[in-house]
Amino acid sequence: MKKDYIIPPQARIGHVHLKVADLERALEFYRDLLGFEVTTMYGSQAAFISAGSYHHHIGLNTWYSKGYPAAPKNGVGLFHTAILYPTRRDLAIIYARLRKAYYPLTGASDHGVSEAVYMDDPDGNGVELYWDRPRELWPKKSDGSLDMFTRALDLDDLMKEIDG
Repeated sequence: MKKDYIIPPQARIGHVHLKVADLERALEFYRDLLGFEVTTMYGSQAAFISAGSYHHHIGLNTWYSKGYPAAPKNGVGLFHTAILYPTRRDLAIIYARLRKAYYPLTGASDHGVSEAVYMDDPDGNGVELYWDRPRELWPKKSDGSLDMFTRALDLDDLMKEIDG
């Protein structure tokens, strides 16, 4: 197909809707640990959660998945949901919260354009928590394209954002 259309630069991913096996267990992770607010419930089958006053950033439902096991890692599906924090300090605060709760990480990376910590939610859905560096600091190749990479994130340095 000929590329004759470019999505408007203001377009955003508005929300993600996740199938979960146990709604209360999912809420314990997204609401109680990560701090999202419940904006509405659909009985005991679904919850919409938000950061701030948006109608929902994440939908959680058991409509087709109640009691079922996690999707296999080696298959088609969602790799992870990425949650963008406004500052590096905000990322440090949630990382400290995860550490205090002994919540297991699956990774922590510096991508040049961003820094991120990774984990799985209780249903095995990948979750990335990250902040973007200012655009003027994003690494570029000689042709002007982004020079993203994956390096280990210095978590001790990240903690200096809140430890002083």
